[in-house]
Order: sequence, then structure tokens, then C-alpha cells
Amino acid sequence: MLKRLLLLVVISFSLMNLTAQFNVRDSIIGAFVPHVSYSYQFTSGDIAKRYGDNSTIGAGLRYKTKKNFIFSADLNFIFGSDIKNTDSILWMVLTKEEFIIDGNGTYALYALYERGYNFNFSFGKIFPVFSPNPNSGLMVTAGLGYTVHRMKIDNQHRTAPQISDDYAKGYDMLTGGLSLNQFIGYFYMGNSKFANFYGGVEFHQAFTKSLRDWNFSTMQKDDNKYIDYFIGIKVGWMLPIYNRAPDKFYYN
Repeated sequence: MLKRLLLLVVISFSLMNLTAQFNVRDSIIGAFVPHVSYSYQFTSGDIAKRYGDNSTIGAGLRYKTKKNFIFSADLNFIFGSDIKNTDSILWMVLTKEEFIIDGNGTYALYALYERGYNFNFSFGKIFPVFSPNPNSGLMVTAGLGYTVHRMKIDNQHRTAPQISDDYAKGYDMLTGGLSLNQFIGYFYMGNSKFANFYGGVEFHQAFTKSLRDWNFSTMQKDDNKYIDYFIGIKVGWMLPIYNRAPDKFYYN
């Protein structure tokens, strides 16, 4: 009985594998699509008062249906170095010359960075216009997510205790909240599994608040609500997972 069951499973799998082979040039296929991406973002709204433009690198997984609908989840790491109003943020520990004195009585070596991430779920569709095959074309998506950003203080060798470890949390302006995301661009799936990419414009609107109990720069808890806008130029590379039909050969 066990041998018959195993034989049935093997036969069923073989039939599924044969019937599931597609040629991207000829038919719309369903596929899981892992991808990696880079985006250069312009900031607006409340976040533009704290940070300038930034970048993201990310990875995610899409599922493309046989009707060209797209379901997607992705995680993106936010990084930048344009920090605004640093003198008003660190005023408690700055000298008149805007230096920080470390534990050795010398000027502390430190740098400030923007760091964060966003995690998104989205849904959309590919419209096969201006496309070489029915699996490529204009891609439009929209969805929900969660966004977090903060100011990182990088104190070399941690020689300045007033801006290190737990004290740094009093200045980092850790902020987060739910966000909306939209994307419009071009999705290209080639017959080769390695020649696949997408690119376009991405929009995020994050509804955030402080995630810290105390803000050293204002000497109170920050109870404000913020709306942060990001507009990004995004490109990505994809590696679709599906069974590709063999190339056709003709003989005279």
C-alpha cells in the first residue's frame, strides 16, 4: 500500500511539473518573485524638518498570478547622513564652539546618521502595454506598512558617555507608525530567469509619533503626531521561480 501511494505521488508530481512549464513569451504565468531593490528618496512633510534626502536598500517577495495581479511583501533599510538642526538637538552637551568634550577631556569624535526601516504589504496589477511579452508592462501597486526612523549617534570608541548607550536614546528622536505606499513603474520579465527587473516612482506617507518616553532636546515627552512623506526613484532586480518551457528546435 505504501509503495502504491509513493508511486501515485511521484506520478502526480511529474504530471504537475509537465503541465506547469511555461514560456514567458507566449503565455501569462504565475510565479513567486524574490527581489532586491535600491531607492533614492526625497523627503517632505514633518520628516523634512529633521532629515534631508536618503536612500533605501531592500528585499522582498512577490507573487504574480496568471492574471497579472501582484501580491507583495518587502522590507527596506533606510539610511542617510543629512541631519538638520543638530545644534538644537544636542544643545545640552555642546560647547559654545559646538564640540562635545569626551571622558578624556578632549574633543569627541562622532558622526550623525539617519537610520530606519519600512515594512510593506501591497497589491497591484501589471498591464501589458509597451511590453515584449504578456508578463511585462506597466505595474501599479498600493498597500499598507510600518515605518520607523531615528538619528544614530556614532561616537568613536564610545569615549563620550553623554551621547553613548542609553543616553543616546534621549537624542535619537526614534519615531514610527503606520504608513501607506504606492508605486507606478515598469515591470519586465524576460524569458531568461536572470533578465528581470523593475523600476519606477514610489510614494510613502507615514503617520508617526515618538517611540521614546523622554526627549533630551526639549526636556519633555514628545506627544506630537507627524506626517512624513517620501518620494523615491526605485529600481530592482528579480529572480522569478517557475518552470520554464524548453526552447523549441525545428529540423528540416
